[in-house]
Parts: sequence; C-alpha cells; structure tokens
Amino acid sequence: MDFSNASRDKKDIEEGDRFTPRFGADGLVTAIVTDARDGMLLMVAHMNAEALSLTLETGIAHYWSRSRHVLWKKGEVSGNVQQIVEVRTDCDQDAVWLRVKVAGHDATCHTGRRSCFYRTVEVEDGTTYLKDDGSVRKFDQKTTYGRSE
Repeated sequence: MDFSNASRDKKDIEEGDRFTPRFGADGLVTAIVTDARDGMLLMVAHMNAEALSLTLETGIAHYWSRSRHVLWKKGEVSGNVQQIVEVRTDCDQDAVWLRVKVAGHDATCHTGRRSCFYRTVEVEDGTTYLKDDGSVRKFDQKTTYGRSE
C-alpha cells in the first residue's frame, strides 16, 4: 500500500472516507493494541508504512522496533501472534487502534505477561514508584527468546 499521497486537508482527514495515515517526522505512527474479547490494553507500539501495510494486507500485526530499528511480526518467535479483528484511526489519523486476538499463550509482553501494562505508578510521601499488579507470566522469556529481554 502506498501512503505517500496522504491528504493534508483537515476536513478530508477528519471527515473523509480515505485512510491517509499521518506518519510523524520519524516516519512512525503510534499503534494502541487492545484485546478484542475484553478490551484490555495490551501494548502501545509504533508502525512505519511497511509495518502498517503488512498488517492491513496479512491481518497479522507488524510493528517497527524503535530500539532495534527493525520491522517485526508480533509473535513470530513467541507464537503469540496478534490476529487483527479491527483497525481504527483517530480523528487526525496520526494513531491507529488495533483490536486483536492473541494466539499462543495469550501473552503480549516480552516479559511473558498478557499485557505490557503490569505495573501501576504509585506516589507515597512525595516518592514515586512502580507497583507490580500481580500479573502472572504466561511463558518464560529466557526459554522463549533464548535470553533475558
């Protein structure tokens, strides 16, 4: 898919029927990913044009890793493939929302948990810290990836 002719007309972007994603200066669009069954927030990732095209063409979520600078198919190593149920975009088309079904262990996070959001931010006596929410690991990342992630 070619997204290079993306519309910059505000009315067309906000009200039109053309999907014209607005990639940032870094060439990425934010992807919010939730479980299609229960709406749980699973992860936030980024997509370049190739990842978004592959996602739409194959029905399997693909992302761009900002840290590794590589395209990756979610679940290719772990087996926790994300099957697309629905793709939405926000009003100005600079973010996408993927509703997915997760195969395998039903885990999205590379730490083995269902969601990447397994800690809450707490403040006590002016000190901010993270508190684990007790999410159980559904797989061992060392076994799955052959190293600590």
